[in-house]
Amino acid sequence: MPSSGARVQPDSTDFDVFNGDADGLCALHQLRLAEPRDATLVTGCKRDIALVERLPLVPGARVTVLDLSLARNRDAVLQRLACGMVFTYFDHHAPGAPLDHAGLTRHIDTAADVCTSVLVDRHLQGAHRRWAVVGAFGDNLAATALQLGATLGLTPAQLARLRELGENLNYNAYGDQQADLFIPTVDVYRRMQAYADPLQFIDAEPVLQTIREGYQSDLAHARRVLPQQPCSGAMVWRLPDARWSRRIRGVLANTLVQDHPDQAHAVIASDGKGGHVVSVRAPRARPGGAAELCMAFPGGGGRSGAAGIDHLPEDQVEGFVRAFGRAFGHEGASGA
Repeated sequence: MPSSGARVQPDSTDFDVFNGDADGLCALHQLRLAEPRDATLVTGCKRDIALVERLPLVPGARVTVLDLSLARNRDAVLQRLACGMVFTYFDHHAPGAPLDHAGLTRHIDTAADVCTSVLVDRHLQGAHRRWAVVGAFGDNLAATALQLGATLGLTPAQLARLRELGENLNYNAYGDQQADLFIPTVDVYRRMQAYADPLQFIDAEPVLQTIREGYQSDLAHARRVLPQQPCSGAMVWRLPDARWSRRIRGVLANTLVQDHPDQAHAVIASDGKGGHVVSVRAPRARPGGAAELCMAFPGGGGRSGAAGIDHLPEDQVEGFVRAFGRAFGHEGASGA
């Protein structure tokens, strides 16, 4: 599905609307393995969040939304509820103001150790839990993934393979447009549909090698970038405007917080629109405050431990860096 703002031409009266990252993919795949449905797919890059507005008004249509902020899609959901569309919503991001409607069923939990794949796993009572493990690993929730994996008796080697799959699926979704991705997100999902077992998917799909090699190349570029340090405990990384930086910026934030768990990290990269995309990760030891910080800026949101800003104008970068230092620094910000 192109990541433009074009309206969707439905193939059916059912819609599956999902984030194209590992969590969104694995959440939908679990759900459709258990509850098959021939639905029109609506997805895009990882930061394509406001997807519900692309749906036509189809009274009576069933819409399943996965891993997309209800706060960011609220007006579009309300408009479609008003015309008689019915929604089932799975998500773990801050939902904004309460939204109660007879046509909306919500499965929302914003706890720091929960992702959408976990919510679907709960809904299905663990029916396809291996894919939930993949989704949790891909969403940087290793402890959660390991807890789920323990209930399945997975070996360390199997868990390592599922972790690599989740991280690769997640990495493939980063970029500003489908042309930035190694594999379009709909194509990834279509490939997954044939496999109830992610280990079989790993064995059968050579595309993962392409993602793996591309990631290693991009990470090598990123590691040549030197950080700024606005204050103790809070590190800022500014990347150049390049295709590799558009892919690596979110994953780099995850990698940095794994390498330096006592520090907060902010990765700032060009969004190609005269501004910047920002990825924020709270310290692993104190996984809170990221969403609150980002939501103070237009286009910001996320969850307590990991959040971002879709478009930060250049003249607001210095203010963001100061706010980031105040939120996570030990000694107060010293400026950009």
